[in-house]
Amino acid sequence: MAKPSSLPSSYSLFLISSMLFTSFLVSSEAEVNGLSFSFYSQTCPNLETIVINHLKKVFKQAHWQAPALLVIFFHDCFVQGCDGSLLLDGNPGERDEPLNRGINHKALQTIDDLRELVQRDCGRIVSCADITVLAARDAIFLSGGPYIKVPLGRRDSLNFSIEEANNLPLPYNTTNVTLKTFASKNLDVTDVVALAGAHTIGHAHCHTFYNRVSPPDPNMDKTLAKLLNSTCPTTYSRNTFHLDIRTPKVFDNKYYINLINHQGLFTSDQDLYADNRTKGLVETFALDQTLFFQKFMDAFIKMSQLNVLTGNNGEIRAKCNVINDERSIVASMVDDIVQLPN
Repeated sequence: MAKPSSLPSSYSLFLISSMLFTSFLVSSEAEVNGLSFSFYSQTCPNLETIVINHLKKVFKQAHWQAPALLVIFFHDCFVQGCDGSLLLDGNPGERDEPLNRGINHKALQTIDDLRELVQRDCGRIVSCADITVLAARDAIFLSGGPYIKVPLGRRDSLNFSIEEANNLPLPYNTTNVTLKTFASKNLDVTDVVALAGAHTIGHAHCHTFYNRVSPPDPNMDKTLAKLLNSTCPTTYSRNTFHLDIRTPKVFDNKYYINLINHQGLFTSDQDLYADNRTKGLVETFALDQTLFFQKFMDAFIKMSQLNVLTGNNGEIRAKCNVINDERSIVASMVDDIVQLPN
C-alpha cells in the first residue's frame, strides 16, 4: 500500500469539530408521531433480545450477512420509506430493479426467520419493517459499531414502488449528485458523510466500481488499483472486493482514513474527499471515531423514520414477502393458538 498520508489538523478542521461537538450534545432520541422507544415494552418485551441473540448465531457462521442486512435497511427506507416494501415479492417487484439485484436472498431469509421467532413468542404484532430496522441496528453493533436506540411502531406497506427504486443512490455518482439525492429525503451533508461510513463493512461486485478500474482512475492509490485490476479483469467478473481495505469486518472509522489515502472503492466514496462541502467532514471523522459514531447514530435514526406507516396505516404482515389476505390471517391465528393438554 502507498504510505498513508498524515491526517490534517488545520484551523478549519478545528471549527468543523467544534460545530459537530455542539450538535453531539443534542440528544438524538427524537421520534416521529406513532413511533416510540418503548412501543413493545408491554406487548413484546423480549423482542430486541430475540433479534440480537439470533443474529449472534447467524453472524458466527456468516458475518457477511451483517452488511447485507444493512443494505436491505437502506434500500427499503430510501424507497417509499421504512415500510418493508423491499421485502415484498412482485412480478416484477422492487428487488427486481437493477439497483436492487445485489440484495442477498439469505439475508432476506434471516429477516423472515426473525419474524417467525418473534411471532412465535409474541404473536403477530411486530412488523417486518421494525424487524428490518432492528436487524440493521444489531448488524452495526455486533460488528463493533455503536448501539443505536431506535424508536419502533412501524407498520408494513400494502404495496411497493418500482419507480422510486430507480432513484436509489448510485456508486458511480459524484458528491454533487449524491447530496441532491439525499437532500430529497431531508438528509443533510453531515448525514450523507456519516451514512457513507456504513461502507466500513461489506464488499462490492466488480461492475459497481469497474468504472475506476478501466480506464484506470489516476486519483486511486496505485497498489489498490493493481489489486482491483487483478480481481476484476472485466466488468462482468463475479468477483467481489472489500469496501474497506483496512478492517473490512469491523464497523469503525477506517473508511475515512481510506478516503484520505485515495483508497475508496466507489466513485461516490472517493469523491467525498474531493468536494469542499464534504472533505472537512471526512477528515474530522477520520480523526474522531466517537464523533463519527454519534453522527452516524443521528443519521441512522433519521433515515429509519422516513415516511413510516403508523397507527391504522398499513398492516402487520404474517409473512414478510406477501401482504395479508384472509387465508394468511387465519393461518397466523392458528399458529398463535396454544394447544391445551387433554
